Amino acid sequence: MKKTIILLGLLLATSSSLLAQQESMITFYKDHLNLVNPAFVGTENGTIFQSTIRQQWTGIKDAPSTQAVSFMTPVGKKLALGLSFVHDKVFIEKQSFVTLDLSYNVTLTDELDLFMGIKAGGNNYEVNTNGLETYNIISDPSLVPISRFNPNVGVGFYLKHDKFYVSLSTPKMLNTERAKNEDGYATVSTDRVHYYFSGGYNFDISGNVELVPSVMVRYVNGAPFSTDFTATTIINEGFHLGATYRTDKSLAGLAKIKISKNFMLGYAYEYSLRKELLGRANGSNEFYLKFSF
Repeated sequence: MKKTIILLGLLLATSSSLLAQQESMITFYKDHLNLVNPAFVGTENGTIFQSTIRQQWTGIKDAPSTQAVSFMTPVGKKLALGLSFVHDKVFIEKQSFVTLDLSYNVTLTDELDLFMGIKAGGNNYEVNTNGLETYNIISDPSLVPISRFNPNVGVGFYLKHDKFYVSLSTPKMLNTERAKNEDGYATVSTDRVHYYFSGGYNFDISGNVELVPSVMVRYVNGAPFSTDFTATTIINEGFHLGATYRTDKSLAGLAKIKISKNFMLGYAYEYSLRKELLGRANGSNEFYLKFSF
């Protein structure tokens, strides 16, 4: 029985202890920034629908997976509205986030705008222990499924210029409960507030080529900083080719192509450098699509 509890605790901790974070990470963070910053929903003209699908560590059964879908549209001269849904799963742990975003635009100069946003919603958190094989004739009373809904709110700021952007946000300001591994046992823990900082700059290399370095910094009290450094080359505004290094020791290559005026597709492959922890795990696949109207 004790071995079963230890195994459960270790598996619950997989997604957070290895990545030093409690929330999902995606390689296409620059495009799907509204997932962590509500102010981003007002930064693009028109109505946007986009989705990201990520399968992590292919080759490992029940490895982490993420599906994200979002919608954003202007609702006035200064206001924009957004809706996001994110589903995370790892082993027997599942989370589904639904949030509503509202963004307000303040024009600072002819070339500089400040967007301020608020996020409200919550997540349904589940740990399903029914599928565990314990080799006991009598079910273990300590392996009780967990299911709870956690409401939350967040804020964000986004500074936009023709050549650069700066983003600062905390999408979940309220502490929420989840399961964690403590001394080999699955126990209840409290999620801490996460902070996100991101920025990027567009360099004109030639008439139809741009180089866009960007960074995403994540911080939560009690865990080390996690930072993505990305460099992307944009050709004729329709083809993007780039690479990302994450300080959690992973490398990724990414590409996006504009299929038509309103439709873009993207793919990223991420390879972990932490083979001593992941063993036979393969890389992570991530797919991105975007419709604009």
